[in-house]
Amino acid sequence: MAEESDLERTEPASSRRLEKAREEGRVPQSRELSAFLVLLASAAGFWTTGNWLTQHASGIVREGLSFGRAAAFDAHAMSNSFMSLSWQALLLAAPMFLLAIAGAIAAPIMLGGLVFSPQAMSLDFTRIDPLKGLARIFSMQGVAELVKALLKAALVGGIVYWVVMHQQGALFALLAQPLESGLVSFARLLLFSFMALVGGVALIAAIDVPFQLWQYYKNLRMTREELRQEGKEQEGDPQMKQRIRSQQRELARKRMMSEVPKADVVVTNPTHYAVALKYDSGNMGAPQVIAKGMNLIAQRIRELAVENDVPLLEAPPLARALYRHTDIGDQIPAELYTAVAEVMAYVYQLKQFLASDGKSVLPPTLPTSLPVPIELDPGVETEERAAT
Repeated sequence: MAEESDLERTEPASSRRLEKAREEGRVPQSRELSAFLVLLASAAGFWTTGNWLTQHASGIVREGLSFGRAAAFDAHAMSNSFMSLSWQALLLAAPMFLLAIAGAIAAPIMLGGLVFSPQAMSLDFTRIDPLKGLARIFSMQGVAELVKALLKAALVGGIVYWVVMHQQGALFALLAQPLESGLVSFARLLLFSFMALVGGVALIAAIDVPFQLWQYYKNLRMTREELRQEGKEQEGDPQMKQRIRSQQRELARKRMMSEVPKADVVVTNPTHYAVALKYDSGNMGAPQVIAKGMNLIAQRIRELAVENDVPLLEAPPLARALYRHTDIGDQIPAELYTAVAEVMAYVYQLKQFLASDGKSVLPPTLPTSLPVPIELDPGVETEERAAT
């Protein structure tokens, strides 16, 4: 059951899947919204430029119906007049064409934004596969589109019938009107019919747009397995990331170990902690931690210190405080300056003693009670918790 649920498309599309769909040119589309905006733009054009269109259209009709005696005997007069009148009519209708084009462009932008996808224009022979075409026609979506087309035709037909019956008297009255007043009345009837048609298409678009958006996001739903796979692709495979982190830690450990031979002293717990310190008075304001570790790493630091003649100093409170409150590359905290200064003084005296072979210099006194603040020693906290 768990495997079946992982393979069912129950999860909403991720942002990456939506972006990929946009790159492929797959965005929400509604032909009904396009038709509504085209008709609305045309109706707005008729409303704002109706008088201007009527006047110029009547002028074109008048010019086309009137001709002189010379034109009656000219074999080319009719074709020349037709070309001239057609050009005038085209210029007259140009604003309406531009408004219709603007409406057609605005529809997809309103739903899916402005998208330019070369992939959508690439040649895909599966789109012209007759078998797949038949499968789409007889699919549930094809049946839904057929039902929607029939309902749309019935609605538009009903609107046309209502307009004709409602304006029947005005239509017959056009036959008795002069040309100029008849054109004005016809323009009003045309605008009324157009607005009624726009209202009907608006109702269809109001139903179709939510349906298209629902269907679009439904088709892009993902399975849980797809979500997990996408997460791995974006964030990386957790096992691979863990392997990389492990390799990074190993490299960092090797770099740290390579610094141990350069240390001036290694402070130990003696077995649980080991912290290597280095001090260069010309370049450092305070001693610096160049390596630290616990347990096996601490043991390896001590071994490297012995192999490279780096002094070891057993000071458990100081070792614990340095391990807890410093990172590799940090200078020691100001609260530990006094304790570390005693350690560095011991190391300096020890080097002088070893250099003289113990003849002219007395052996240094091993520091035993270093001034480590109690609040910096995690061992004190552990003892207090154990006591309570």
